[in-house]
Amino acid sequence: MAAMKGSIALASLVLWLSAWTIVPFGETARILAVETVAGKSHWYFMSSVLRSLTEAGHTVTVFTPFPDGDRTNYTEVDTSHNFPLKLDMEVVQTIRELSDPIMLINTMSGAMRFYCDAVYGNRKLADLMASGIRDRFDLLIIEPLGIDCVSHLAASLGVPVIYSIPSPMITYTERLSTGHLSNPASVSNLLANHAVPGTFIQRLTNTGLLTYGLARSRYDQLVNWFRGTRPYDLAPTVNPSIIFQNSHYITESSRPVTPNVVYVGGIHLKPAKTIPKDILDFIEDSPQGVILFTFGSTIKVSSFPEHIEKSFKEALANIPQRVLWKYEGEMIDKPKNVMTKKWLPQREILLHPKVKLFISHGGMSGVYEAVDGGVPVLGFPVFYDQPRNIEHLVLAGMAMSMDLLSTTREKLSNAISELINDEKYAKNAKIASNRFKDRPMTPQQAVVYWTEYVIRHKGAPHLRSHALDLTWYQYLLLDVMAVVLIFVFLATFVMFKVFKCMKGFRNDKVKTH
Repeated sequence: MAAMKGSIALASLVLWLSAWTIVPFGETARILAVETVAGKSHWYFMSSVLRSLTEAGHTVTVFTPFPDGDRTNYTEVDTSHNFPLKLDMEVVQTIRELSDPIMLINTMSGAMRFYCDAVYGNRKLADLMASGIRDRFDLLIIEPLGIDCVSHLAASLGVPVIYSIPSPMITYTERLSTGHLSNPASVSNLLANHAVPGTFIQRLTNTGLLTYGLARSRYDQLVNWFRGTRPYDLAPTVNPSIIFQNSHYITESSRPVTPNVVYVGGIHLKPAKTIPKDILDFIEDSPQGVILFTFGSTIKVSSFPEHIEKSFKEALANIPQRVLWKYEGEMIDKPKNVMTKKWLPQREILLHPKVKLFISHGGMSGVYEAVDGGVPVLGFPVFYDQPRNIEHLVLAGMAMSMDLLSTTREKLSNAISELINDEKYAKNAKIASNRFKDRPMTPQQAVVYWTEYVIRHKGAPHLRSHALDLTWYQYLLLDVMAVVLIFVFLATFVMFKVFKCMKGFRNDKVKTH
């Protein structure tokens, strides 16, 4: 009976996919998308990319742990039962386990194989791959992981692949994705705590992070290859045709990238909706303006240590501005000028002209919302790309960065006062906002154009870097340097022998005389 039900489900899936083939190619593309990480910020980026495509008329089927509901041209397969969702994490535990870059790389290394298993453990995706159906999709959009397990799905479907990266480029997988390796002397590692490596120590640590990340990534690949216990362990590598990256020149200092890397930072930004009346009244009735305080969906602000929360309360109670504070549960001893909510319309609030400051952990979504609204930022980065994100805003002159666990009332009060009262921060925030909005096309238009470009040009192999065909020692020119060194050694050796013979000849000549 179970086998019969499985056969019926597979047959239904085949018929459902077959129905798509009646759509004339060129009018619409049939796109399969897979979200591989159960992080809400990851899904915000992926879903924004997919919405751009469905609104352009393309048909999308997506496997996601955060189902929003089907709509025109858009079908979801719920994978939440395959993933443990990372929401409302304890702040101290997160800092202890993930704030150190080396520890984070090790943690991510173990997590990536788990995520690969979760992706391929979904029954409907397994049925789709086992059915052997090709020509039902024109394209695969997927978020890459630290190990190249996504190639297994791409190879099974036989279609071009687009990567969706919800952060700046993941430094230790850049070589695998693009064939390129950024110079650590000028490009900061994703996990670095600086925007650009401006000192010797920063260049040294940047190089160390890159080397360790590459070594650990390569070690994991070799272990998985020798282990060979998963289908994706032995899958052929499939390089992406295009990479949609959640970057912009405000949050990513100028750096060399391959032609297939497309910056679409801020693609999640939507036209502002109406702010709920109680929040809007709170904002507009504040003569000195408002501060927004939120750490997004990942970090639970109510998990702050008692002395840290007390420092925030005391500092915020003594400022003339009102404060909108995203806080889970009921706050004890809440200051009179503070409104707490379990959820706040962050995008809409940051666009309100009375907002003077954004207190944030530096998540990429919030960073772009602050930049788009031209609002100065007081950053308390916790882990991953957050320190680097905040440092880029500091470099732009619109932010200050502080360490959360060493925060005191005095430090907070001084930082808030400077950011609000020194006009340079608001001025620089407006400059950053203008630069952010000045683009030849919107992120949504870029996604549609490049997706259709890949399909029109059969995977756009001409955008693929030839560096992907080189081994690591060829890419680093170690073989060339070895030949040069051998040549120099031989030339030096020959010259030494010649001079030695000449010296011996002169000595013999002197003796004969």
